Amino acid sequence: METNSREALQEDYDAFDISDELGFILEEPLNNLPDHYQVWLDLANNLTHLIQSRELRDLVHKMPVLSPNLLSNHRELRLAHLALGFISMGYVWQEGQQSPAQILPKALALPYWLVSDRLGLPAILTYADSVLCNWKLRDPTGDMEIGNLDLIFSFPGGESCRGFFIVSLLVEMAASAGITGALEVMHAMNISDLSSLQRGLVKVTQSLKKMKETFKLMHNHVDPTAFHGTLRIFVSGWRDNPMLPRGLLYEGVSNEPILLSGGSAAQSSALQCYDALLCIQHDDETGAFLTRMREYMPPAHRRLIETLSVCPSLRDFILSHPSSDLCQAFNSCISALVDLRNYHLKTVAKYVILPGSQAMVGCPLRGVGTALNTTGTGGSSFMVFLKSTRNATQKALIQERPSASRETEI
Repeated sequence: METNSREALQEDYDAFDISDELGFILEEPLNNLPDHYQVWLDLANNLTHLIQSRELRDLVHKMPVLSPNLLSNHRELRLAHLALGFISMGYVWQEGQQSPAQILPKALALPYWLVSDRLGLPAILTYADSVLCNWKLRDPTGDMEIGNLDLIFSFPGGESCRGFFIVSLLVEMAASAGITGALEVMHAMNISDLSSLQRGLVKVTQSLKKMKETFKLMHNHVDPTAFHGTLRIFVSGWRDNPMLPRGLLYEGVSNEPILLSGGSAAQSSALQCYDALLCIQHDDETGAFLTRMREYMPPAHRRLIETLSVCPSLRDFILSHPSSDLCQAFNSCISALVDLRNYHLKTVAKYVILPGSQAMVGCPLRGVGTALNTTGTGGSSFMVFLKSTRNATQKALIQERPSASRETEI
C-alpha cells in the first residue's frame, strides 16, 4: 500500500513538474545559454548598471534579432524567458513612471514572444520567472538558506531586491511539503482512507505555518523605501496600469498594444492549490482575477490547480463523515491560511501603503512607484483583493458540531 502511494506521488510529481523538496521551484536552473545568445546574457547580467546609467535602451536598439530555435530544452527556455523578461522590464521602466516605453523593439519582442509560446507563458516577467527560476547557490555544496542564495539576474534595489525575491523563493520552498500533503489528501479521499487524509491535512497546516514564519524574513532583508521607491516599478506590467493604459506594443508581433499583468503573489501556484484543495469560494471579481493569473503559471502547474479544482469537494466529504478529528484537521488548515493572508495584508501595508503616503527620500529612482500606490503589480486593487481572499478563506471554516457520543445522548 505504501509503495503504491509513493508511486502515485512520483507520477504526480512528474505530471505536474514539481518535486517533494522544492515544490514548484525549478530545480538547478541554468546560468548560461548557447554562445549564440550571449548578447541577452550580457545585458541581463549587467542590468542594474545599465538602468542606472540610462544605457539599456540604446544597447537594446543595437541588438540583433535572434531566433530562439537553438534553445533545445526546458531549462534553456526558462533561462531565456527570465533574461528577456528582465531586459524587457528594464527597457520599459528605465526612465521611471514619467516616460515608460510604449513599444518593445523587435529584437526583444519577437524572440521573447516565440520563447513564451514554447513555454506556454506570456511574454512578460512572471512570478514563475523572477521567483521560481531566478536563483543559484553561492556555495554549490551548501544548503538552500538565505545566506547561501543569490539571484541570477537583478534589478536596482541592492540587497532589498535580492531579499525580496529570495525570501519569496524560500516561502515557496516552505510550501513544498504542503503540496505533497494536498496530493496525499486527493488520493486518500478517492479511496476513503481517513487516516491518510488526516495526515495530509496536517502536512498542509504545518506547511502554511512555515510559510508565514519564512515570510517574516522579509522584514530583515527588504527595506520598505527601497522596495516601493525603486524595485516595485520593475515588476509592474501593462494591464490595468495607469502608466501604460493602452498596454505595450510588441514590435514584429502585433500591430496593436498588448495588455499583460506584472508578476505578483496571485501567480503563486501554491496558494491557488491550497484554495482549490480547501474549497475556498472567492467572489466573482476575485475569482475571475485569480483564474486569469493562472495564465501566468507554467502549464504543468496550472494543471495541478485545475485537477484539485475538479476533485470532489473535500469540505463536503468531511461534513459527510462524523469525525471530529477530520473536521479539526480541516479547520486547522483554514485557520493557518487565514493567518498567512492576514500577515500578507500587514506586510503590504508596511511595504506599499505606508511608503506610498510618504516622500521617497533617498531613493535612486525617487517616486517612480507613486502611480501604483493603490494598484498591485498584477493590476488588482490590492487591499480590496487581499481582504477578499482572506474573508473568503474564513468562510470555509466548518462550524463546530456535537460529537458522535453527544448526538447519541441527545
